[in-house]
Amino acid sequence: MRFLLDDEQREFARSLDAMLTASDTPGAVRAWANGDTAPGRALWSRLAEAGVFALAVPEPYEGLGPLPVELAVAFTELGRHAVPGPLVETVAAAALLDRLGDQDAAAAWLPRIAAGKAVVSLCVPAAGSPYALDPDATDAVLVVAGDTVLLTEDAGPVQPSADPARRLARPLGGTVLARGPEVEAAAGHAADVAALVTAAQALGLGRALLDRTVAYVKQRTQFGVAIGSFQAVKHRLADTLLALEFAQPLLHSAALALAGPDGREAGREIAAAKVAAGDAAYAAARAALQLHGAVGYTDELDLSLWIRKARPLREAWGTPAACRARVLAP
Repeated sequence: MRFLLDDEQREFARSLDAMLTASDTPGAVRAWANGDTAPGRALWSRLAEAGVFALAVPEPYEGLGPLPVELAVAFTELGRHAVPGPLVETVAAAALLDRLGDQDAAAAWLPRIAAGKAVVSLCVPAAGSPYALDPDATDAVLVVAGDTVLLTEDAGPVQPSADPARRLARPLGGTVLARGPEVEAAAGHAADVAALVTAAQALGLGRALLDRTVAYVKQRTQFGVAIGSFQAVKHRLADTLLALEFAQPLLHSAALALAGPDGREAGREIAAAKVAAGDAAYAAARAALQLHGAVGYTDELDLSLWIRKARPLREAWGTPAACRARVLAP
């Protein structure tokens, strides 16, 4: 089966790519890593104007969605440009609030999320991590603890991360936002949304790394010729491209499954897409680092901003081992 985007979806991707290309995303990433969130929040507002966050919010709450395929399209571009911030967590929090059945909580937060006026982080320890992403840069942190959703403003000290622009902290307490048997199912759905858009981010990141590496090997020379003419280099880049091309239809299939009624089957497809895209992006990062040589290790090179994200995205919202186990579960 072929999973192709329609003309409107492709145009949406092109418009986001053009907007982000015109923005100084490397500068925003570096500022975010240093604790200056102003450039990142300005970029967040432009993404909201383009309708990115509204894709995760239902129409009764001033959104456009939920539209999983369009979310996957958008987050592929966000990954391609290494946009910083709890983007994944905010749309996953919107999915959680939509499924809780608490109309007051949904009415308080979902319109603000759709408009880009609320940045929200989400922590679901049952999904594999006790940490919240960028809690000091958010308007709220939602924590799922069993059958309870907590709203916290104190996330504790920020922990070091492999990617300086991904700041992690362990949430500490909070006030009860919702409680009941519906929380577990809502949290599971939110985790699936997070895994899907993280896979999309990883796919976009991998494509950006491959594009930059292909451009570089055409310029770098050894023995008087471009290293891109070496057979070993061609094979390495071809393997990277194949992995990314294999991950893309899995991602689109998972997005379509998430929009359907079979949540269990959607979970399997999302896990398959997550492991494929995460592994492909990680392979692209390793290839980029090797083929750029010593310059690939320098912080001054913008490439490092992309390389540092590959492993965290591979592990976030479902490690490769956890995703494979979910795919193979009876």
